[in-house]
Amino acid sequence: MKKKQLLFFLSLVCLTSASAQQMVLKKGEIMDSIPVQDSIPSSFSLYLPRDFSTDKKWPLLLVFDLEGKERQTMSIFVGPAEKEGYILAAPKVKDTVSLTNNMIVTNNVLEEIVNLLPIQRERIYTAGASGGGRFAGLVPIFIRGVSGTISIGASLTNTDLLNVRQPFHFIGMVSKEDYNYPTMLEDEKLLDRYKFPNQIVLHEEKNTWPQIEDLQKGLQLFTLAAMGRKLVPMDSMYVDTAYKEDIAKVNLLKNSGRLIWAEQYLGEMMSMYGAHKNLDSLREVQKELRRDKQFRAMRRSENAAFSKEILLKENYQYDMEEDMFAHNFKNLGWWNYQMDEIDKFINGSNIHEQEMGHRLVGFLNALAEDNIALVQSGQVIDEDALAFMYMLKTILEPENFEFYLKTISLSAKNEDFGTALFYLEEAFQKGFKDRDKLYSLEDTALLRITPEFNKMVEKYLKDARYDIIEQ
Repeated sequence: MKKKQLLFFLSLVCLTSASAQQMVLKKGEIMDSIPVQDSIPSSFSLYLPRDFSTDKKWPLLLVFDLEGKERQTMSIFVGPAEKEGYILAAPKVKDTVSLTNNMIVTNNVLEEIVNLLPIQRERIYTAGASGGGRFAGLVPIFIRGVSGTISIGASLTNTDLLNVRQPFHFIGMVSKEDYNYPTMLEDEKLLDRYKFPNQIVLHEEKNTWPQIEDLQKGLQLFTLAAMGRKLVPMDSMYVDTAYKEDIAKVNLLKNSGRLIWAEQYLGEMMSMYGAHKNLDSLREVQKELRRDKQFRAMRRSENAAFSKEILLKENYQYDMEEDMFAHNFKNLGWWNYQMDEIDKFINGSNIHEQEMGHRLVGFLNALAEDNIALVQSGQVIDEDALAFMYMLKTILEPENFEFYLKTISLSAKNEDFGTALFYLEEAFQKGFKDRDKLYSLEDTALLRITPEFNKMVEKYLKDARYDIIEQ
């Protein structure tokens, strides 16, 4: 067989409610917009590994993105799915649709795939990042037969919904700089009490997505668990290879001084390999590490940062809500000061306070966006509260021009041209240069014909669309 021949066609019959039609499925290629006919019409993307055949049953990973980027999100999992032997599917779900409808769509897509392909029903899993991760973590709760989830940068949405009689395998992936990190550690303790199989995989990426190797580890963990439950044949070579890779990772973490991370990973290895190996040697390594003076000092420092973080978050949450509902624009200066204080943590010498500082920035931005959504959901929108939140976002996320523009638009709508021009100049000084977006900004028609606006555009963009007429 020629290696160049990566794709070939597999014809299957797909029965829909309307008629039987021939569907051509490709291996090694993402197929978009496969329709599902039901009371709620839907579609999904699908990926079959290059060595896919109907001679055996395959595990399935349902990948979720709520922002219309399901194809891009699924493509990140293609490499790990090829190496670990998983079929991928991405139902088209949206954050603008109710949870109920999204769950119905997911169930319909799952039924379609199970009827279409040789899926091992005991090995159906979900995955997603941020909002997609939170939704992915709900699917095993609402849809029976889903065995586990990979939640990237997202803690459990509602722990009250967990059912000890319906456990599922939870794999959380998170950076220590992600504001979800402390919450995911608490989730892990709860899942341990409920006897849900679970692991937390830490990564070093600054954004939400971990490296491809970490995503592969997530699928590997599902496979190891399936071997432990005798859902797939035991492969001792597969287990030994994975174990050696994890031991090498622990040694690398120890040698680089990341002792807390090394100790944490040893704990996760206990649950990874409990069904496969004698763990006495791992326990001894973990005990020795916990007795290390440097480790204990690091642990105290991290716990102190966690305690400080809890208090700061509580204060921020209370103060933001108070300022929003009171339209306390005068307090924007105080928020600017708070961001300066957080910058001191980020730029300081204490690594645990550095991580805390990054988590606080993420927390404040997520809290602000939640409050914006709360205001916008009201029957009558409180525009002063909305204006305060838009202005606050320019402080919390000064390089994101979206909220400068929203502030300009809302101020111009209310003919507060002074505020609109102030935030326009702030955006220009931060590097904003999108002329088309500026001139298409809603509710700014009157603002755009003022001499002050055109002078400012000419100053920063070198050319205004309207002549400046001095009176």
